[in-house]
Amino acid sequence: MLFAGIDIGGTFTDLALYDSGTDALVVHKLRSSPDDPSRALVEGIAELCALAQVGTDALDGVLHGTTIATNAVLEHRGAKTGLITTDGMRDVLHIGRHQRPEPYSVMQDVPWQDRPFVRRSERLTVPERIAPPRGDVVQALDEDAVRAAAAQLRDAGVEAVAVCFLFSYLDDAHEKRAAQLVRDAMPDAFVTTSADVSPQFREFERFNTTAMNAFVGPGTGRYLARLTQGLASRGVAAELLVMRSNGGVASAREAAERPVTLMLSGPAAGVLGAQWAAGLTGRRNLITFDMGGTSADIGIVADGMVTEASARDTQVAGYPLLVPMFDIETIGAGGGSIARLDAAGAFRVGPQSAGADPGPACYGRGGPDATITDAHLVLGRIDPERFLGGDMPLDPGAAAAAIDRLAAELGMSRLDTAAGVLRIANAQMARTIRGITVERGRDPRSFALVAFGGAGPLHAADLADMLEIPEVLIPPHPGITSATGLLTSELRYDLMSTVLMVQGAIDGARIDELFAQLTAILLERLQRDGADPDQVRVERSLDCRYVGQGYELRIPFDGHAFAEAALDRFHAVHEQEYGRALADPIEIVNVRVRAAGDRPRLTRIAVGGGDLASATIGEAASVWDVGGELADLPTRRLLRERLPIAEPIDGPAVIFQRDTTIVVPPSWRATADPGGPLLLSAVRTTQGGRR
Repeated sequence: MLFAGIDIGGTFTDLALYDSGTDALVVHKLRSSPDDPSRALVEGIAELCALAQVGTDALDGVLHGTTIATNAVLEHRGAKTGLITTDGMRDVLHIGRHQRPEPYSVMQDVPWQDRPFVRRSERLTVPERIAPPRGDVVQALDEDAVRAAAAQLRDAGVEAVAVCFLFSYLDDAHEKRAAQLVRDAMPDAFVTTSADVSPQFREFERFNTTAMNAFVGPGTGRYLARLTQGLASRGVAAELLVMRSNGGVASAREAAERPVTLMLSGPAAGVLGAQWAAGLTGRRNLITFDMGGTSADIGIVADGMVTEASARDTQVAGYPLLVPMFDIETIGAGGGSIARLDAAGAFRVGPQSAGADPGPACYGRGGPDATITDAHLVLGRIDPERFLGGDMPLDPGAAAAAIDRLAAELGMSRLDTAAGVLRIANAQMARTIRGITVERGRDPRSFALVAFGGAGPLHAADLADMLEIPEVLIPPHPGITSATGLLTSELRYDLMSTVLMVQGAIDGARIDELFAQLTAILLERLQRDGADPDQVRVERSLDCRYVGQGYELRIPFDGHAFAEAALDRFHAVHEQEYGRALADPIEIVNVRVRAAGDRPRLTRIAVGGGDLASATIGEAASVWDVGGELADLPTRRLLRERLPIAEPIDGPAVIFQRDTTIVVPPSWRATADPGGPLLLSAVRTTQGGRR
């Protein structure tokens, strides 16, 4: 069976085609089309199939990682959105909570106030009320008021409507009825309810998540429809599956209904690709480092499991969300990140990016600014004739001129300026990695750094040096790891329900009933999407906290019937997370169910090898940081596909492959692993220090 994985980035679109019968993997990369991302995907898949010498009609599945919903939030270019809510709740979206992004600053950006998804004039209220704790109806829904609100929003030109009622997580009947009335009055509008998107307590986060779903809904739906049509025009009949933030793929229909679940679509696929590549070597504790053209995404795999964000950490662009997603930190540092002096005269790198067009100065498309890619080229880390396998030659003169302009502003030499660009970028990325490891109780020295993306392998060894990480792993095709990650994914859906029960007064029968109800809904969704019932896996869990705590921790529930002894595991989880366990009673906040449907996916690839003589294509001078001083050293040039298996190669060396360049500094060595990845290890002397 043939499956294609396609990830669209800000600079390049990455594609991979996997034949499950032969374990053959064909990869391709082309420039993205920012004006219409679907165009590069459709063109790329035709080119990919041509490279593999198969027809597009032979594909059995197309899996896609997209930034369409994320970009709509980051650029605040979504649909004109309306909100219908309970009387008195009009300003929940504006008020938020007492926490602010910068608690001690009197001048700060509060996204939900400065750039709300719904303007106050489009936030309308209607009489209705559900009361806790059992969800009793205190006031019936005023259907005439809903019709009047829908008419007002329609006349205002609203394209999407979010229906968010107070305590609807206890009973969603009012939201469902109101949504139907809105659809009757506005048949062309995108209508969503909080019960469908995030049926849990915390009104502000629930309202914001639903409003974001509405804000990005029309644009995402149009994009997926356009993409489906484009694929059909190329003869692709296979179903389109879209990666979600929780690391699973869903049908295009499901993705269009809940686009807020796509916010980490591409980065999540990258973490899966890194996990798969490391699995080929048996490694299970990983820091995943995905550096592309515009940003770097960092995730954690601990004991073989990808870490997921908690309720307190789940956000995009500063907006809090309540949807399952991987715990991924993003920083504006990529190959296209611009180096500059800021208004105060400080040397900065990023977050501004040259993007795909015009791109870095060395692309020769008129980009005037010095970027990270230009710095690598000036230092001799990139071969201008071998970029993108030689299909996209670079302009060294343009790179040098851009660095020289920056050097003149700084009063530094060309080489010192280029090296400074890389030092600043590395320091920023190392700080982010420390934040997701050291600041959360993890020792980065006990992890392997998995570096991928077009620029990741250029920085990996330097970052590992800064963090004292002893080992770097480079996937077989690092520049398209997110695309290969898509090929390792499974159909995956999540549902949850808020219960708020305290230990000693827990209704175990109710919890079992909710588990059964949620499981039945998810199994129906998987069946609708063609999952094999015999290959479905169901995971159940409880969100718990000590009474009085503000946030909860998730604990697996693997019993058949609930008993309070199931809560004992929470104490151990709490001690691991916070360093102590308490004797306080435990409160169950939410019950969760995840159902995953297995599908044919990438497990391993055919690996070849060569000898060192055939892999070596020459030697050239490159500039390295040796003990804090720049040194111009002869550097071996090698081709990755010809590297001998299990034979160490000492740095300095630069290893080329079509989708990236791998840097092996003087104090490191590279070894091709029999499973496919390339391992970089720090070289140490007999005294325990670096060579």
